[in-house]
Amino acid sequence: MSTLLAVLALGFFLGMRHATDPDHVIAVSTIVARNRSTVGAALVGAVWGIGHTLTIVLVGGAIIGFRWVIPPRVGLSMELAVGVLLIGLGIANVAAVLRTARNAGRDSGSHTHGSDGVPLGWLDRRLGGLAPYKLIRPLIIGVVHGLAGSAAVALLVLATIQSSALSLLYLALFGVGTIAGMMLITMAISVPFTLTQHRFRPANQGLRLVSGVVSLAFGLFLAYQIGVVDGLFSGEPRWAPH
Repeated sequence: MSTLLAVLALGFFLGMRHATDPDHVIAVSTIVARNRSTVGAALVGAVWGIGHTLTIVLVGGAIIGFRWVIPPRVGLSMELAVGVLLIGLGIANVAAVLRTARNAGRDSGSHTHGSDGVPLGWLDRRLGGLAPYKLIRPLIIGVVHGLAGSAAVALLVLATIQSSALSLLYLALFGVGTIAGMMLITMAISVPFTLTQHRFRPANQGLRLVSGVVSLAFGLFLAYQIGVVDGLFSGEPRWAPH
């Protein structure tokens, strides 16, 4: 019994640590940069974690239950999706900051609220008041990250736990730990953004610009690493889940 509890506790705490992976933190920071409160940021983290957990449990569970073997090209493609996502988020954040600065230069900011801090301004003007819409982005990001990480987590479980039922429970607790960890991370990230959003607006815009540039740069690095170094775009892809 003590061994079982130790294994399950390990799953929870490894899930919390998993939330601190650089690509996870960078991705959610691009959304938290536009959030107006730490509570809202925690909700973003929770929704990201739910999306991540869903795919970890479903895909990882299928790998464990059916002993699926993921081909290297498929595995690399799932990881490349994270890089593409980071590139898109980075471009969107940088574009939003530049758009806000341009509008502010025209009329001292009197018409900036419709697109302020929002990558898809035309969509947000129509759907921004709907709470579910605000949660779609972190949910999708969590799902993509879960796809990219499901094979590695499942193979780790297969190597240590023989029971399929216990393995699935481990995955679920791993997901719960990831949700908890990401909630804490997003709350911490949101602090400088919420403190500067009114009284230190230039600093706030600078922080948002930095978050976009970092996301774009890291996404390009991942895309190069996966596509060129690991051989996704060549005839000999090399992939080891990590």
